Amino acid sequence: MCDLTRRNLLLSTAFMAGAAKAADEINSAVNLAKDVYFHQGDLEHQGHCNNGWIIFKDYVLVIDANFPSGAQNILPKIRALTPKPIRFAFDTHHHGDHAYGNQVWIDNGATPVAHTGVIEEMKRYETGYYDDKPGRWEEAAKERPDVAASHLAPPSVLFPRELYFDDGEHRVELIHLGVAHTHGDAMAWLPKEKILFTGDACVNGPYNFVGDGNIEKWIATLDAAKKLGAQAVCPGHGPRGVETVLGDQQLFFQELSRSVDRRVKAKQSARQVFEAVGQIREQIVAQPRIARYVDKDGIAAQVEKVYNEMTGKSFPPDTKTSHQARLLHRHAHAAG
Repeated sequence: MCDLTRRNLLLSTAFMAGAAKAADEINSAVNLAKDVYFHQGDLEHQGHCNNGWIIFKDYVLVIDANFPSGAQNILPKIRALTPKPIRFAFDTHHHGDHAYGNQVWIDNGATPVAHTGVIEEMKRYETGYYDDKPGRWEEAAKERPDVAASHLAPPSVLFPRELYFDDGEHRVELIHLGVAHTHGDAMAWLPKEKILFTGDACVNGPYNFVGDGNIEKWIATLDAAKKLGAQAVCPGHGPRGVETVLGDQQLFFQELSRSVDRRVKAKQSARQVFEAVGQIREQIVAQPRIARYVDKDGIAAQVEKVYNEMTGKSFPPDTKTSHQARLLHRHAHAAG
């Protein structure tokens, strides 16, 4: 679904069907444990990611900067809970809906924190900041007034593998477990509470954009995440869940990979694999545990990504699969 007019019409219809009530529920902060909060962002209407925050003895750590409007949305929710200063905003990865709000947090006294891979990805894609060619920020600014009114502020505190926040009462471990949704993914793990904030390395619904990651490595990264023993999982998009969400996300990619692998071993051409996308989709939809991960407009790009990783080849140019997936991802975050 790449046409913005059609998308807006569908969003309007969903709103009339009761999306206003759902938005109210989505925009409520949930207290997961003492001083630990989860906020499900309104992706459908505002393009926002999920957020979390932990109130330490002397300061607040926010998980994901969101878009500027998303940051402005949760700021008063945090202020209503505590007068403590917001000192750090952790970007789980470089995408706009998780990092473009950094300047808002800086203006409110916080320092953006991220894995070193976030800067590497920004240098690759945010050429308008690091070079003189327009990059993704400039693309987003054309569709989002909140981005146009702000500016990109890359994280300035970086860690290669892990960074701990521990005041004796609360401990939050920022950890890079491997490549997944991007090459700079990191998660926030609370070992005492058994709570894991995953960013988009794990989502809970049809929100998987695979263009900047590696699905084979993603599966292995989810394996490492499962070993942490989380009891509550706070995904980058979709409702919070329990430990099974990690396995469900992993199983979706495993089934996708198995379906493509069978066709590669059968010597099917790229065109034949592309033409089998509908069949692959139906096979996954038939599995109740992972059916919710299927996006009928995005699965072709996911299949192509697996095929490319296995063979080094892409789908025929006339399919425009990857291009359409990137447009879909961009437009899905253009509202608000």
